[in-house]
Amino acid sequence: MIMDLQATDKQSAIEEMVQRLYEEKIISNIEEFKAGILAREAQTSTGLGDGVAMPHAKNAAVLQPAVLFAKSPQGLDYEALDGQPTSLFFMIAAPEGANDTHLQALAALSGRLIDADFLTKLNQAQTPDDVQMLFAEEKETTEEPALQENLAGDRPFIIAVTACPTGIAHTFMAADALKKKAAEMGVEIKVETNGSEGIKNKLTPEDIKRAQAVIVAADKKIEMNRFDGKPLLNRPVSDGIRKTEALITEAVSGNAPIFHGDNQDSSEESTSSTSLGQEIYKNLMNGVSHMLPFVIAGGILIAISFMVDQFIGVPVDSLGKLGSFNPQAAWFNQIGGAAFGFMLPVLAGFIAMSISDRPGLVAGFAAGALASSGGAGFLGALVGGFLAGYVIVFLRKIFANLPKSLDGIKTILFYPFFGLLITGFLMLLINVPMKIINDGLNNFLGSMDGTNAALLGILLGVMMAADLGGPINKAAYVFGTGTLAATVTTGGSVVMAAVMAAGMVPPLAIFVATRLFKNKFTQPEREAGLTNIIMGLSFVTEGAIPFAAADPFRAIPSFMLGSALTGGLVGAFGIKLLAPHGGIFVILLLSNPLLYLLFIVIGAIVSGVVLGLLKKPSH
Repeated sequence: MIMDLQATDKQSAIEEMVQRLYEEKIISNIEEFKAGILAREAQTSTGLGDGVAMPHAKNAAVLQPAVLFAKSPQGLDYEALDGQPTSLFFMIAAPEGANDTHLQALAALSGRLIDADFLTKLNQAQTPDDVQMLFAEEKETTEEPALQENLAGDRPFIIAVTACPTGIAHTFMAADALKKKAAEMGVEIKVETNGSEGIKNKLTPEDIKRAQAVIVAADKKIEMNRFDGKPLLNRPVSDGIRKTEALITEAVSGNAPIFHGDNQDSSEESTSSTSLGQEIYKNLMNGVSHMLPFVIAGGILIAISFMVDQFIGVPVDSLGKLGSFNPQAAWFNQIGGAAFGFMLPVLAGFIAMSISDRPGLVAGFAAGALASSGGAGFLGALVGGFLAGYVIVFLRKIFANLPKSLDGIKTILFYPFFGLLITGFLMLLINVPMKIINDGLNNFLGSMDGTNAALLGILLGVMMAADLGGPINKAAYVFGTGTLAATVTTGGSVVMAAVMAAGMVPPLAIFVATRLFKNKFTQPEREAGLTNIIMGLSFVTEGAIPFAAADPFRAIPSFMLGSALTGGLVGAFGIKLLAPHGGIFVILLLSNPLLYLLFIVIGAIVSGVVLGLLKKPSH
């Protein structure tokens, strides 16, 4: 416990509490645990209101589960949900791989902290013994009462689901607040929590059938189709804590919108608190999060294949086969290439699934595959994913009036077949203009060969970063490889060197940005930033795709600026390259390796800093 917290602002409060946990040997690494705390704060402030904050993290730096209590006599600005000063802090430290004991303790703790009288007593506590005594007394008097009165059937009955991104504090706080307020209002309620230890107090079909309304207080996706046909309020989890009475009042009033699941138009569901932009972002993130492991694992294995070939050796006249020339390298390349081949289908498939649930998966995967084979790249897969999802939404409306007896066949036959058919034809149409653009770019670049090398390098750099593996990127790359044949005897191609250097910049820029601007990225994004070192050094531009897809209007211009700078510098200094791929693993095939690496570092720093300055704090 810290009974006299000295901090006067949020950052210093976190640092003071983390330092105390380190001194008490609860955590082994201050920076690692603090990074977890800040990553959670970036999602949503854990300043819950009423003067209470519950910062928490679960990571490898925690040696043993613990809760630190701190009291600030003067209070401080912790960016609380109610905008008021915070004076009571409960910092929760949970080790990775731990059982759910700490979560059970948290659920009990959150129940105490919605009691105004109890909070008043905590603020008046002077010693650690006073605090311990308060919790001991509260434990004896706050056993959850049985619901025997609820069985009489003369009280309104509603159900609720609470969930937050980490599944810790807000999940249980909202659940306890709903249960307490419902009891005060004479309303029977059953609350399901979707926490980090799984689903607790799961709603049964009988509960759902009996309930007159549903409250969903969640900031992540939950199982929604089970509520088809029920009046439903869909709100952020913070509303479950701060606007409890208003939620319950609206739920029992009979005015809640009717929710429609798979068998109806999903666009009619309650969206009063969810903007179009938030919905697009949520759907996009579903695709990106599922795609990321394919990009990382596949890219690293491909990079290893280049390293193996470079180590064993490849004849000059076979440099076009770098990464697959020797059998040992080819094994890695084949495995990594297989994972990379799934990247765009997975992106599009899970975007579509986020929009229209499982019926959208088939059409989405097919859209991603068609985007890949048709030259539309990751931008085409993005479009295809949303297209597939809304095609299924459209089909739901078309098939809404079919007899109930056909509900089963709709999911396994009608949606997949017609969704695939319509999406497939639309994607074929989308791929046509993309191919025209690709061919036009190749012809344009061909006409510029031999002109100002710096200007050409700038143009190629912009193209390499414009769509990160899409048709524009591929046009620049194909143009670069096409210049190699005529330059083997003269030491290599300046164009190919500019193309590869510019393509290495975006992933390295992600690393720079996630290191210099940690508060702008979530913990998983910062971890992915580390893997982008390998991606960038291996000339795997696609490593930056998840970040570009998540924030294209800030990320792509930032990448283009740094890549253009690097490409222009390489062209201006006439650096030549003999290999068509390989990144740092073909460094010996460059005419000036040190200068080449310097230009890449300059471009990566410029892009990373610009991205960090433009990007909004993670939330």
